[in-house]
This record gives sequence, structure tokens and C-alpha cells, in this order.
Amino acid sequence: MRITYNAPLILSYTLICVLITALDTTIFIDTSGNVGSLSRYLFTVYPFGTPPMSLDDPLAYFRFFSHCMGHAGWAHLVGNFSFILLIGPILEEKYGTKMLASLILVTAFITGILNALFFNNALLGASGIVFMMILLVSFANSNKGTIPLTFVLVALLYLGQEIYNALQEDQISQFAHIIGGICGGIFGYLIQGNQGPKASKTSTGGKKPVESLDLNNLTNL
Repeated sequence: MRITYNAPLILSYTLICVLITALDTTIFIDTSGNVGSLSRYLFTVYPFGTPPMSLDDPLAYFRFFSHCMGHAGWAHLVGNFSFILLIGPILEEKYGTKMLASLILVTAFITGILNALFFNNALLGASGIVFMMILLVSFANSNKGTIPLTFVLVALLYLGQEIYNALQEDQISQFAHIIGGICGGIFGYLIQGNQGPKASKTSTGGKKPVESLDLNNLTNL
């Protein structure tokens, strides 16, 4: 019996985020806020019009994607990756590493740029990715062109709660949760029936199976 690196994308994503948080809480400690200086500088997206989001700065474009790797401490990280490590390997097995990586990047970009355009708070964390995966996995066993009842119920439970929470005053970006969930629902419907290279295997009669071809108002996700 041996331990396998069964979900390369999800495990690598997890390890990168753990490393960033470890650096934030040991070397790049920032006593002025609840986020380490490394995440503030590289892994947070800010509103347009603020110095970090100058379109002349190449890092501004990097932050549109990288904000889903920064976290405001260990509790924030554990809260997100307890879901990602549970759901992510299922999705990576079904859709393949490249497809899931593309969906994560698109979701990060959409939540990042919309937050920069329409909100005055900074944004970091993987919760948008979590909600994308929650809605996406509800399509896992559906046929092309159908909307599974499980998706409808999950959308009502999770997104309904986030819409309600958005009316409350807190430091959590329900907007990113909602947009991530919407992305997951759209992705799930569009790629129904698609399977990654590891998702479909056929029997070979006993032979080895063959694979089928504001800094003070920093938003915590």
C-alpha cells in the first residue's frame, strides 16, 4: 500500500496556497492588518483606480488570477480547502487536469475583474473557486442538455444563503461566492458529457484497462 499523488492539480494548488500562508505568517508578517505582506502585494486584487491596480503595472494583471491563492490566515485557508480537497479530486478525475485548471483560472479572472470594477474592497481567497466546484459537481452524473434537480437544490441552498448574507454587514465577499457559483453552474451545463482522459476506462477482458481516448476593508473569501 502506498500514498499516491492522485489529483495533481488540486494537490499542487493546495500546497502552493499552504506555502503562501506559511510565508505570510512567519516571514512576511504584517502587523497593520490581518493579511501578510506577501498576500497583500501579490495575491490580492484591488479596486481599479488604486495604485496596485494601475493598468501600467504588469502585476495588476497577475492579481486578477493570483488572488485565489492568498488567504487571511490559516483558518481562512482551512475553511476553503476542506471543500476543495473533498470535491476537487472528483472533478479532476471526471474532467481532466487541463479542463479543471482552465475553469479555475476563468473563475478567478471573472471574480477578480468584476470585484475591481464594481466594488471598493480588496479581495483574496479561494471561496469563489469553492462555490464554482460545489455547483459544478452537482452536474457530475447528468446527461447533456439536462438540468439535474440536485443542481437546482444546491443552487437554492448555497446561492440563496449567500444572497441573504450579502444583505448583512460583514467582511466576507458574498459577491465572489455568488459569481463563483454562477460560473460553476454555467460550466457544468456547457461541458455536460465531457470526460477527461482519466474519467472513462473500458474493460479489456482481464487485461490492463486502456484509457479512453480597502486595505482596512480587506475582503476575506
